[in-house]
Amino acid sequence: MKYRIAIWASVGFLVAGFWALFAIATFPSTSERMRDFWTLISLTCPVAIAGMHHPVSLYETLAANAVTYALVGLIVETLRHQLRHAK
Repeated sequence: MKYRIAIWASVGFLVAGFWALFAIATFPSTSERMRDFWTLISLTCPVAIAGMHHPVSLYETLAANAVTYALVGLIVETLRHQLRHAK
């Protein structure tokens, strides 16, 4: 179970990294492109919502998204484990 939670955290780190690279790759028109993808960004990287109101560094975003995904993974894996044993 620890391994699966680590995978969840790694995916969260990679998702935040992907959005950072996407923002860098589309820099001149970042605000227009990000507005088009804002719903998807908010769902996959919830710390971006806080980033609208307070400055958040890239490292803080990567860490916060990894922790968020790890917590979601912990909940999902715990429920999956309980449902598997209930059968």
